Amino acid sequence: MVADKLFADLSSKVAKASGRPLTIVVSAIFVIVWACAGPFFRFSDTWQLIMNTVSSTVTFLMVFLIENTQARNGQAVQAKLDEIIKALDKADNRYMQIERLPDEAIERFREQHNRPEAPKQPPSPALAID
Repeated sequence: MVADKLFADLSSKVAKASGRPLTIVVSAIFVIVWACAGPFFRFSDTWQLIMNTVSSTVTFLMVFLIENTQARNGQAVQAKLDEIIKALDKADNRYMQIERLPDEAIERFREQHNRPEAPKQPPSPALAID
């Protein structure tokens, strides 16, 4: 439980920080310094390996951290929507927790409940009373 809380906090902070301008500037500076160091290291395999390793590792970790944050945000939104559905008298409670159904069941549910209603026919002129 404590580890889950720590990971959730860490992933939220990393996801939030990764989109900030300062993070992009620091990343750009790192790339520029690395590129400028190339001539000093004679563009060696080690010089290239450093960038490949760092970028691969950061990308790999960021995918999982951001995915974790997005999954938790999605679950929070679904919980809030379920609470709104419960609170509304005229709401269709079958929509609650629909995100837990298999994809096929969700698609059938959407097809059944989101059909456009047939347009109402205007009254026939013969039936109109003047």
